Amino acid sequence: MNKQDTNDKSFFGFWVYLMTDLVMFAALFATFAVLRNNTFGGPTGRDLFNLQFVLSETLILLSSSFTAGLALNAAHLNDKKKLIIWLLLTLLLGITFLGMELTEFSKLINEGNSWERSGFLSAFFTLVGTHGLHIAAGLLWLIVLLVNIFKHNLNKAIIRKLTLFSLFWHFLDIVWIFIFTIVYLMA
Repeated sequence: MNKQDTNDKSFFGFWVYLMTDLVMFAALFATFAVLRNNTFGGPTGRDLFNLQFVLSETLILLSSSFTAGLALNAAHLNDKKKLIIWLLLTLLLGITFLGMELTEFSKLINEGNSWERSGFLSAFFTLVGTHGLHIAAGLLWLIVLLVNIFKHNLNKAIIRKLTLFSLFWHFLDIVWIFIFTIVYLMA
């Protein structure tokens, strides 16, 4: 087995992973759709969500996807300095997004609207929290990538890892667009 076969298998394996994640998110969206009106007499999404805040959150995450794409482009151009700048900006935007999500969760919980209050809130926290957990994992992955890039020169292995990270990060953006639309806008 040559190195190209191994790379092809790892890319295929990563796509399989993304598709299993897609199935998991589809199940979470289906659960949310079933429970969205199960408020147990409590508040609905319309009562709880601040659309301006969530729109800002969305624009920050979409911007991080753009900077991740610029980082990958810089890697292909063998521009390590720009690559690091774009990745650090992606990291900063991702941390900002995650901080905003945690702020929203904290506010809801402090107001007595935790996942224990209703089926709707349980489904909301599970769906949005799972996305946040993926963002946190992506940020950890990005930090490890940055350490590798600082330690080593750009090479095919690092570019391959960066490509996989970029796929993962763009996937999370797509999931968030569905969350934004189905959870927040349709509330």
